[in-house]
Amino acid sequence: MEMSRREFIQAGIGTAAGIGSTLQGSAQSNDLSFLSISELSELIRARKISPVEITRTTLDRIEKLNPKLNAYITVTSDAAMKSAKEAEAEIQLKKWRGPLHGVPIAVKDLFDTAGVKTTAGSALFKDRVPTEDAEVIRKLKLAGAVLVGKTNMHEFAFGGTTLVTYFGSVHNPWKLDFIAGGSSGGSGAAVAAGLCFGALGSDTAGSIRNPAAYCGLVGLKPTYGLVSTRGVIPLSWSLDHVGPMTRTVADTAHLLQAIAGYDPQEITSVRMDVPNYAAALRGRPASIRVGVARDFFFEKLDPEVESAVNRALAVLEKLTGSVRDVEISARGQEDLRATVRAAEAYAYHAEYVAKSPELYQPETLGRIRTGATIDTVTYIRGRQQLDKTRRSIGEIFRTVDAIVTPTCPVNPPAIAEIGPDRNGSPDFMARNIQDTSPFNVYGWPTISVPCGFTASGIPIGLQISAPSGADSLVLQLAHAYEQATDWHKRRPPIG
Repeated sequence: MEMSRREFIQAGIGTAAGIGSTLQGSAQSNDLSFLSISELSELIRARKISPVEITRTTLDRIEKLNPKLNAYITVTSDAAMKSAKEAEAEIQLKKWRGPLHGVPIAVKDLFDTAGVKTTAGSALFKDRVPTEDAEVIRKLKLAGAVLVGKTNMHEFAFGGTTLVTYFGSVHNPWKLDFIAGGSSGGSGAAVAAGLCFGALGSDTAGSIRNPAAYCGLVGLKPTYGLVSTRGVIPLSWSLDHVGPMTRTVADTAHLLQAIAGYDPQEITSVRMDVPNYAAALRGRPASIRVGVARDFFFEKLDPEVESAVNRALAVLEKLTGSVRDVEISARGQEDLRATVRAAEAYAYHAEYVAKSPELYQPETLGRIRTGATIDTVTYIRGRQQLDKTRRSIGEIFRTVDAIVTPTCPVNPPAIAEIGPDRNGSPDFMARNIQDTSPFNVYGWPTISVPCGFTASGIPIGLQISAPSGADSLVLQLAHAYEQATDWHKRRPPIG
C-alpha cells in the first residue's frame, strides 16, 4: 500500500546511509518524486533522505518517463550525481546551505550552463556549449541545488505550444496527446510529472504561467528586474522575465529566494528589497483588497475556465473579505507588445538569420523576420509607450492590493488539432497569451496557481498580480488560496 506524503515523512523512512533499499519499491519511489521541496529539504537536512539517492531516483524516473514526454533535451546525469555527492558530504558536516541543498532541479534550455549544451531548442545552437553559467545558474549552485538537466522549449522561446522545437514536441503529462503550453513547456511537463522538484523558465508573454496553467503547476513571473537575465538567451529584453515553476507556492518562494537580487552586470536588473519570501507566506490575507479585472481579461472564456475561476473568486472572497471589480487599461496594447518583441528578437537574430536561415524551424524564422520590417521610429515609439505604461499602470493599486484574472482564457488543444503551423491558429495564438502578456508590459509580479480541471482532466490556472516589488504579497495570497483548496495535491496519471 502506498504511503501518503505525510505518513512517509512522519515515519522518517531511510537514512543517509541506508535509504537505497527503501527507494526500490515503485510506490514509495513515486511518492518521493512528488514530495514538495519543503518536505524533501526537511528530510535531507535531517539526513533521513540522501541527496545521492533522491538524485538517482529522479534520474531513473527521467529515463523511464522522458521518452513519453520529451521534457528534457539534455540530462546531466554524471554532473548531477557529482553535485549530489558533494551536497551529501556537506550536509553530513552540518554545512547545510538552505532549502535547495541536495534537491534535483531542472532549467529551461536557454540558460547558459558552463560545459553543458544550451540550445534554445534550435538546430542553430544544437552544439553550443557556454563557458560561463548564467547568473541564476550560479545562484542555484550556490544554494546547493542539483541540476539534473536542461528542459525542452519552444524554439528561442518564440511561441506557446512547445511543438516548434528541433528536439521534438513536448507532451502534457495529464494527457499525452495534448500540448504542455509554452514556451517553457519542457519545464512544465518535467515538474508536473515528478521528473524534478522545481524548474526555471522564462516569460516574455506568458511562457512560465501558460505551461504552469496547462500542467497544473505554480508558475511565477517575478517583478521585472528582480531576477537577473544575464546569460539567458533573449527573446525581448524589454519583456523577458526569469522565474520558478513548482508544485506548491512555498516551493516557488524557496526558488525565488535563491535567484532574486540585483546584478550590477545586467542592464535590466533593478535594485529592490529581497525579503524572506517563505516567511511572507505566513501572513494573514484578511486585509488584502482583491480586484477582479473582468473587462478584456474575461472575454471569450472557455465555459470550464469561467466556472473554475468563479469558484476560485468565491474562495478568495472568504479568505480576504474584499473582492471587487476593477478596470485595467489592457485593450489596444497588442500591437505595442508585438512591435517591441519582434524588433528586439530580430536585433538578436539578424546576423544568424542572414547566415544560416535553414537552421531555424520555419515557423520561428517567419516570426523573427517580421521584426526586420519595423523601422527605428516605430520601435522607439513603442518602447517609449511601454515605459509610460509601466509608470502609470500602478495607479490601480490605490484601491486594491492584488488583481485576479484567469491565467489562460482557453484550454490547451490536442496536438493533432494544432494544424500545419505548429504555433497554432492565429485565434489560438492570440487567446493563448491574451491574459498573460499584458503583465509583461506592466512588469508586475504575476503568479499562476491551479484552480480546477476540465471534464477531460486538463488543469486550469488562476492568475494573481500585485504592484512591482510586491512579490511577497502575490505569494502570500496564492499560498492562502492553495491551502484552502486541494488542486495542487493531484498528480498526473503518467508513471
